[in-house]
Amino acid sequence: MALAGQQESNLKQIARQTGATLVLRGQELLISGTEKQVDLCVRLVRSLKPFWSQGKPVTNPDIATARQALDTDRQDELQDLQRDVIARTRRGEDIRAKTFRQRQYIQAIRTHDLTFCIGPAGTGKTFLAAIVAVQALLSNQYERLILTRPAVEAGERLGFLPGDLQQKVNPYLRPLYDALYEMLDAEKVPSLMERGVIEVAPLAYMRGRTLSNAFVILDEAQNTTPAQMKMVLTRLGSNSRMVVTGDLTQTDLPPNQASGLAIAERILRRVEGIAFCQLTKADVVRHPLVQRIVAAYEDYEKPPEPRRDR
Repeated sequence: MALAGQQESNLKQIARQTGATLVLRGQELLISGTEKQVDLCVRLVRSLKPFWSQGKPVTNPDIATARQALDTDRQDELQDLQRDVIARTRRGEDIRAKTFRQRQYIQAIRTHDLTFCIGPAGTGKTFLAAIVAVQALLSNQYERLILTRPAVEAGERLGFLPGDLQQKVNPYLRPLYDALYEMLDAEKVPSLMERGVIEVAPLAYMRGRTLSNAFVILDEAQNTTPAQMKMVLTRLGSNSRMVVTGDLTQTDLPPNQASGLAIAERILRRVEGIAFCQLTKADVVRHPLVQRIVAAYEDYEKPPEPRRDR
């Protein structure tokens, strides 16, 4: 059941990856095709054994990463990836990197005081950063967790929002809350926020502050202006760590307004002590359709090839 997935979706994915035909009958998996197809399929299924042998769900990214490991002779690295549990949710579920680039991203966060992660929607940029941050907070490595993002609407104008500051900014910061609730009981989050241990605020409220003994996550950084980006980066105080995430293909700034994330990448990429991680559509871990949607948009947005005169 774990190997097959819902409605045998995993078997269909393995069949697409290998060209073999798979039929599950009870506890027996029948594999047919050419010798090369069958051999590849058997190796792929065996490489996923750490999951299905224990009844743990196998996901599309797991299959794609296992295939990539076979193609690039990285089986040892794949085993490390499969064993490396980053954290467990409050429901006891394992949280781990599902692709090699995600694992490199987590390692960069753990070893650098400033990490940039750029990639499309669904690659786990914000979620993984928040998980590592909550872990660091719970182990008393930092005194505060600060989550911030620019309050820019995604192509809409929401107008006046009723309520106090927290109620006004909550719609913009919902994705950050989602990651918090995976790790912390729902009753604990408001208490930690009241005590200032967890702070969720729009980017404008970072000006003039020094963020010491804190783990800071700047989300949706593609919507910062260059001045805002410089402002927040220079807030970093002693014993602090910052992760900046964004998707340069989803900028909601006014036309002709440069993205602070794009400018920062250009200026800071070679600065010692700063890590830059690039995730791609191959790292999408949401619904399988999201990966195909991202790929379709990338193809559509490619500039047309110049015509060649014969």
